[in-house]
Amino acid sequence: MGNLDGKVALVTGSSRGIGRGIAERLARDGALVAVHYGGNEVAARATATAITDAGGRAFIVGAELGVPGDVDTLVAGLDAELGESAIDILVHNAGLNIMGRPIEALTPEEFDRMIAVNVRAPFFLTQRLLPRLRDGGRIINVSSVSTRVASAHGIAYPMTKGALDVFSHTLAKHLGPRGITVNAVAVGFTHTDMTADVLADPANVARNIGLTALGRIGRVPDIADAVAFLASDDARWITGAKLDVTGGVNL
Repeated sequence: MGNLDGKVALVTGSSRGIGRGIAERLARDGALVAVHYGGNEVAARATATAITDAGGRAFIVGAELGVPGDVDTLVAGLDAELGESAIDILVHNAGLNIMGRPIEALTPEEFDRMIAVNVRAPFFLTQRLLPRLRDGGRIINVSSVSTRVASAHGIAYPMTKGALDVFSHTLAKHLGPRGITVNAVAVGFTHTDMTADVLADPANVARNIGLTALGRIGRVPDIADAVAFLASDDARWITGAKLDVTGGVNL
């Protein structure tokens, strides 16, 4: 895996779960990591402390995404720590899934909220940071297996991730002349604190394992390692791609 010494990375939604795993992995590879959180400052500080205790470098930056002024707040937090320093790696991990809301039940407010967090925030945060994203940098968008596997439990969340996929490959074309790669990572069933309740049901675990070619539920390092690969120089000739990191769900 490539060495990220001297690189600066921003990982949105990295106070816990998959985002925390990504932040810790990038820091282990040498990057200075901005640990972003929306509301849980305690968790963000715990993540940053875990990174520094392991010999890495990190700082926290807070900003609720999907609300007016979100990008201004986040960038102000970056500026307070970095000044006008360039950013090398931008990972759009933060996302909102209002679960168990089929089309018959989803409200306009819920729909708009998911669009705001999952689509609008990555778009305009990228727009703001493009002038300071170093040529040859990396943008990595965390997507979902739900864009290719239809679910009876919700349609809006997969729609937002589908939009993020289009954003990824279109932006890859646009930023190619600058040597910036843009890729997406599709996540499947993964053990995190946010999926703990669902996966506490043995029937759900068995069903999900049965749908997965590699025969187990994903773990956070499975995702973090794939993101670290795309952030490294080893992935320099990969752009506009969507890496399926699901263990082969519904093959």
